[in-house]
Amino acid sequence: MARAAPIRLVILSRSDTIYSTRRLVEAARERRIPTRVLNPMDCEMHLDGRSAHLHYRGKPLRAADAIIPRIAQSIAPYGLAVLNHMALSGAVLLNGADAIASARNKMRSLQLLTGHGIDVPPTVMARDPRSIKEMVPLVGGVPVLIKLLQGTDRQGVMICETMPSLEAALEAILGLGQNLVVQQYVRDADDMDLRALVVGGEVRCAVRRIPRPGRLRRTLSKGAKFEPVKLPAAFERTAIRATGVLGLEVGAVDMLDHDGRPRVFEVHSSPGLKELEMATGHDLAGPIVEHAVAMVRRSRSERLEMVQPKD
Repeated sequence: MARAAPIRLVILSRSDTIYSTRRLVEAARERRIPTRVLNPMDCEMHLDGRSAHLHYRGKPLRAADAIIPRIAQSIAPYGLAVLNHMALSGAVLLNGADAIASARNKMRSLQLLTGHGIDVPPTVMARDPRSIKEMVPLVGGVPVLIKLLQGTDRQGVMICETMPSLEAALEAILGLGQNLVVQQYVRDADDMDLRALVVGGEVRCAVRRIPRPGRLRRTLSKGAKFEPVKLPAAFERTAIRATGVLGLEVGAVDMLDHDGRPRVFEVHSSPGLKELEMATGHDLAGPIVEHAVAMVRRSRSERLEMVQPKD
C-alpha cells in the first residue's frame, strides 16, 4: 500500500510569538506535521486568467494542504484576500473568508443567527444618531452597549449609562464614519456569561467569564476571571448550531444563560486560546490541528473517489 502523502499545514498569522499561533505550531510539531507560519501581509498574489499563484516575500510559495487562519481584524481585507487565493490552489480552509467576514460583521452574524431561530439579544442599527436614539426603547432603554460593526471583543465596545452619554458617543463614532450597533445591556447578575469553543461541530470546552468589579460584562476584559463549566445540552446544541450557521469549522460562541435559555450575542472566528487553556488546563490547539488533518484526509478521499472508475 502506498504511503500517504504528508500534510503541509500553514498558519496565517502576523507573528509566531502570539500565544494561540505558538500553541498551534507546537501541537502540529508534536504530531509531526510540517507547519509554517506566514504573515499574510507579506504574501503577494498573482492571477493570469488560468491559475492563481502566490509569492511570499518575493519568492514562489508552494501550495499547502490546510490553512488555519489567524487573521487580525486590522488586516482583515488583505488577509481574507490571501485566504481566498490559497483556496484557489485547492487548500482546505479551517474557516473560509466568507465565514470569517460574516462572523466579524456583528449585525450580519446576528441576522444569520436570527434567521435560523437562534436567540440573540435585542439589537438595533441605523445610520442616523436620531434614529438610533428613537430605537433605544426597543433594546430595553439605557444602559446600552455600543459595538463597532467590525470591532473585536477586546476593542470597540462601550457602555452608555445615560441618554446624554449615548448621544455623545453616537455623534463621535458616526461622525468618524464608523458603523455601529446598539445592544441590550444585561444587568441581571444571575445571568451567566459563557464562552464555548467549537471545533468540527463539537464543543471542546466551555468557561464562565467573571468580569472585574466595575468592569463591563460580556467582554474578555483585562482582569476577568475564567472558570471551566459543563454546558447543559441545550447550550451545547446552540453553540454548535451557531458555528454551523456561520460556516465556521472553528469558533468561540459567547452566550448568556438567561433564565436557563441560551442567548448568543457573538461568535468569534479566531478565538484566543490562552484564556481557555489556562482556565480548563486542556490542550485546545491539538484538536484544531487534528481537525485540519481530518479535513485534508476527507478531501483527498473524496477526490480519489471522483477519479476512480465506477463498476
